[in-house]
Amino acid sequence: QVQLVESGGGLVQAGGSLRLSCSASGRTFSSYTMGWFRQAPGKEREFVAGINWSGGKTFYADSVKGRFTISRDNAKNTVYLQMNSLKPEDTAVYYCAAGPSSSYGSSRYGSYDYWGQGTQVTVSS
Repeated sequence: QVQLVESGGGLVQAGGSLRLSCSASGRTFSSYTMGWFRQAPGKEREFVAGINWSGGKTFYADSVKGRFTISRDNAKNTVYLQMNSLKPEDTAVYYCAAGPSSSYGSSRYGSYDYWGQGTQVTVSS
């Protein structure tokens, strides 16, 4: 069992930056693939970024590639999402997710087993 708690959301102007954090409970954090998803009002939850258990491999949705960076610190049981050059269309609730190692490379919602409660990111134009 893994419990996830996101933080770091807020209101930022277009072109600005935010860093989201996701703190995980449990001693097996380092064995999980971690991902970030987001959901805007009236839209389906969509994949943003993923990272493998060691942090050595990452992958991104095309819409955020080159602007967002996912990383993790297994000693702190934390995964991060650095978001730069934010756009109004990045506005959404951002969710942290954990899944088995086989989840790596998957952008499917169903590939991840554990979810945080979400943190709101609002980008003003």
